[in-house]
Order: sequence, then C-alpha cells, then structure tokens
Amino acid sequence: MTGQLVFRSRIIDFGAGHPNDSLIGKLPDKSTRVSIKFKDGSNLFFNDQRKFGWMKLVPTAEVVNLDFFKKVGPEPLSADFKWKDFEKRLLRRKNSSIKAVLLDQSVIAGVGNIYADESLWGAKIHPKKLVKQLKSPEIHKLYDELILVLKLAIEKGGSTDKNYINAEGKRGSYLDFARVFHRQGEPCFRCGNIIIKIRVAGRGTHICPICQIET
Repeated sequence: MTGQLVFRSRIIDFGAGHPNDSLIGKLPDKSTRVSIKFKDGSNLFFNDQRKFGWMKLVPTAEVVNLDFFKKVGPEPLSADFKWKDFEKRLLRRKNSSIKAVLLDQSVIAGVGNIYADESLWGAKIHPKKLVKQLKSPEIHKLYDELILVLKLAIEKGGSTDKNYINAEGKRGSYLDFARVFHRQGEPCFRCGNIIIKIRVAGRGTHICPICQIET
C-alpha cells in the first residue's frame, strides 16, 4: 500500500506501484527501505511510504510456500478460471457485501477499488449488496464485466494518471475510458442519472443510484 519498486540503469528506468514523486524523483529518498545494486551498475529501489511492505529473499522454488501466496486467490484472467469458479469463491463470504469480497485478495487476486467499481457498474449491482442476495446470472454478468474491465485496463496501461510512466514513457490511460470511477457529479453513460460517491468496505465508491439499486 503506497509504495514502489523502481529499477534504474544507464539505459532504462522502470517503475511500478503507487503514483507519487518517488516513482520519478531522485532515489534513494526518505521512503526507500531497501536498495539493491547490481554488478552492471543498475539499481533496484523498494520504496514504502506507509511502512506496510516487506521484502524477503528466498529461492524461486520456495515462493509458492510463502504464507501470502498460500492465501492469495486465483488470477481472474487465468485461462482455467471460469465464472462458476468465481461464483464458488464469492460464496465463501456470502454474508459480506460484494464490494468487500471483490477487494479481498484471498478470494480473487488483483482486483482493486477502481476495477471493482467499474465491474459492479457494468453488471448493474449495488456494491453494498450481500453476496448471498445475488443470483447466478448476476454473478455470471459480474464475472464477464470484471474480465472486460481488467483486459481493457491492461490494454490501456493501467489507471495511474498522475506522475507514473512505464518503461516506454507512457502513462496509464484507463481512466479516460472509466464508466463510473471518479465521475461523481457527471451523468451515467447508461441512464443519464448523476453518478454519486458513497463509502463501502471502507473505500470511496462510485455508483449510479438508478442503475445500481441496493435492494
């Protein structure tokens, strides 16, 4: 949470993580927790602004045995991850709101706040709705929307629209295509009603109150 891995050499600069000045500024800086210098003179910096992160050196074969990777859910874009698998995993937390479950990395991996909002809008599901209230067709639609959103996000280079660029010097442009996220006060693309921002699962959440009915 709020950190980066930044690789720098004479030839290329590459960074990934939360978009702030540590991605593009001089390193090491006050948030740099680990610096690794390679024989060719290049450097890898691990920045952690909020001090939640950690780094552990283990043989590659042992990575799958780390507690984190034992608990993390499957990747939604895996070829063998189908909508029925998605439904089964959601139902593990049937008494929780669907937004909270989408953000739970032990259920499925890689779904953050933006993509949860986008896929729920696409499926016309209110983020506060409990998983047990969802019918199978709704879950199937949510699965389809999630896959669509994640693939588009990858195609557009992600959603970092501030001070982040990739190795090719390009910014993520997904937010230019967002259908609900950060569009509070603007008309819904589907019904024309005004998008609002509420709080669900401790996160700012964007919805159309007409398309996404809570009950």
